[in-house]
Amino acid sequence: MESLDYHQAAELLAWQVELGATEAICDAPVNRYEVPASVPKAKAAAKGPQPLKPDPVLLARQAAQAAQTLEELRSAVEGFEPCELRKGARNLVFSDGVPGAPVMIVGEAPGREEDRAGKPFVGRAGQMLDRMLAAIDMGRDRNVYITNVLPWRPPQNRDPKTDEIAMMRPFVLRHIELAKPKLLVLVGNWSCQTLLEKRGIIRLRGTWTEAAGLPCLPMVHPAYLLRNPAFKREAWADLLSLKARLRDG
Repeated sequence: MESLDYHQAAELLAWQVELGATEAICDAPVNRYEVPASVPKAKAAAKGPQPLKPDPVLLARQAAQAAQTLEELRSAVEGFEPCELRKGARNLVFSDGVPGAPVMIVGEAPGREEDRAGKPFVGRAGQMLDRMLAAIDMGRDRNVYITNVLPWRPPQNRDPKTDEIAMMRPFVLRHIELAKPKLLVLVGNWSCQTLLEKRGIIRLRGTWTEAAGLPCLPMVHPAYLLRNPAFKREAWADLLSLKARLRDG
């Protein structure tokens, strides 16, 4: 059997997650009866009490609320040291489009092209998104504002970790408050996980709900459409729903 490279394997895994897979089985069995050796109590006591680390979520909440403008929020995100992702990324990917636009799109995390450009959705998936928006007379140059759940590219495009999502969520919520959109579009599983605390985008897509106090529409990620062109029909239905919601107020 021909071996898969990293990107093929990652795409296959993403496809399973989008379908709602929640469990993984290892190639090799794990002996769960083996108990790791515990640290002797005397040795642990000799170390003395360890200082408590500041809660990164609390720090994020404080930093986010202190920002009064989008520019201040950008500076707060860029200087937020507890987020280790910033150390391995090239550029901060904060936003693109028109602040104050009626529609705000919240994506997942930057990829390689976004990391290079410092803007969200600029690779193949971004080009697909632009075509989708243009089909309903919308675009980031006039009536759409775009950001991501994570502002830094995860190493090797891996999935966001739970603590990373929790850490950056206060910044995402403050970003929405300062951008003041009328509607939200949550693109992909991780944006739904962050703002709806739900996953399974195939099940969630197309149904209007509420997030951050605003009407929001979950949609599949354009990267999913590149891998599964047959799903474009459903994506088109979601775009028409978005257009109708804007038209009808």
